[in-house]
Amino acid sequence: MTINAHLNDGLPVCIRRVRAEDEQRLKDGIAQLSPQSRYLRFFSGMKEAPPQVLRALTSVDGHNHIAWGALRSDLPDTPALGVVHAFRDAQDPDKAEFSVAVVDAYHGRGLARLLTAVLLLDCAREGLGHFTVNILPENRPALTLARSLGAQGVGYDSGVSVFDINIAEALQAMREETDVPGLADVFAQFAAEAG
Repeated sequence: MTINAHLNDGLPVCIRRVRAEDEQRLKDGIAQLSPQSRYLRFFSGMKEAPPQVLRALTSVDGHNHIAWGALRSDLPDTPALGVVHAFRDAQDPDKAEFSVAVVDAYHGRGLARLLTAVLLLDCAREGLGHFTVNILPENRPALTLARSLGAQGVGYDSGVSVFDINIAEALQAMREETDVPGLADVFAQFAAEAG
């Protein structure tokens, strides 16, 4: 399944499931993150992801690990712009750990919301009811996104805030958003492809 959308500034993007052969593309994307963005996403200052992390991030089965990436579709090498992941909790199969990362040059253009909408739709279809998300308190954009999805604080562990997001409620909140033009395209295309 491929979803074509536009960022807030009109830039075309292609959103599709992550594949094993995306390992180099993912590595390149992580390398483009600023040190601050890498720290906020991975909770460490690593300059590049170790091979085992890259393999884990690209080992997607569509049920226990669901992941979607956004590619810039107007460039021949279609570089990666961002990615979202949901890792199903082995102890509670109704829940999955949620994460999103967007290359710094594309922050503030609506991409995290587009990726999150696709992931929410796919996870709902796979029977998931809740996301758990771990956010550092200084990560204001992630906190803003989580709160806009109805996130509820459920804990604080080793300096990290833990939130629960009800997937159905988050999808309803995103359907009501009007300030991200590409969201309507995402919902319409996902419904058409899934139907």
